[in-house]
Amino acid sequence: MTQRWKKAGSLSSGGLSLNMFTQDEMDAIHRASLEILETTGVLIGSLEARELLVKAGATVYDEDIVRFPQWMIADAVASAPETLTLHGLTPDRDVILDGTRVVFTNFGEAVYILDTDTGEVHNSTKKDVEELTRLVDALDVIPVCERMAGAQDYPEAVAELHNYEALLRNTSKHVFTGGGNGKLTQYMIDMAKAAVGEEEFEQRCPVTFNTCPISPLKLTHDVCEVIMVAARNGAIVNVLSMGMAGGSTPVNLAGALVVHNCEALAGLVLAQVTKRGAKFIYGSSSTAMDLRYGAAVVGTPELAMLNAGVACMARYYKLPSWAAGG
Repeated sequence: MTQRWKKAGSLSSGGLSLNMFTQDEMDAIHRASLEILETTGVLIGSLEARELLVKAGATVYDEDIVRFPQWMIADAVASAPETLTLHGLTPDRDVILDGTRVVFTNFGEAVYILDTDTGEVHNSTKKDVEELTRLVDALDVIPVCERMAGAQDYPEAVAELHNYEALLRNTSKHVFTGGGNGKLTQYMIDMAKAAVGEEEFEQRCPVTFNTCPISPLKLTHDVCEVIMVAARNGAIVNVLSMGMAGGSTPVNLAGALVVHNCEALAGLVLAQVTKRGAKFIYGSSSTAMDLRYGAAVVGTPELAMLNAGVACMARYYKLPSWAAGG
């Protein structure tokens, strides 16, 4: 039976609701984003992606900068699914994801692991991915499983495949993992099809591919490839900006969210021109930069406020969202 988790801010239960913006403020962020997308544009690093976007109505200047007319944004938002089912390998692990239903997942990605037997610290390995996946699989409060470490004991060119194999073999929950690039994403889709059946894959896709634009306003070649391959195969793609307020985005909350919003909407348009109705998550791991050390900060009020704002904007567009926690 599909799991239907509690909704945030439900009047029947008096749940906690954090509303960062008024309707007018969200309108202002939206209008600013449309202006940037139409006049400044976004770097699109894939020739194939640029050609798809131009064919659909965008324009290119300076070789790789794509400008999006406002109607393309509206059309992409209208065509994207408002609700997604995050399918597990078995129906009892299915989870509904929509605009207000709150679902928790584990954080990723640890690059060092503390060995609880020896007390020593080592680079994460495929064995660590397997063991941590089994741990998450056993936790009922976490209904989906994000890759929480990386198989650093394998070459970088194939590590994502080993990560996904470790996830696929050790949990029946829906999995979030990095797509890497188009080729690796296709290989992982083929692995998932082998697990659930090729004919059933689009109806029971057990994996979401995370891919991260480079702030400010860049969708690299690999990011574009992951989006297009996922869309063509009926897989879910989670485009999550990792902008840093005060670093790669403006320091103020609204300005940081405008840059974030432009990157997410550019990814959405690319997914929808690749395949109309493509499954898309409006994601974020954006945070603020510690101006003393030039480092990203987590577990801070700034991160919580930014990602609460992200959730507001996702609801504004009626898109499922994924946001880093404080």
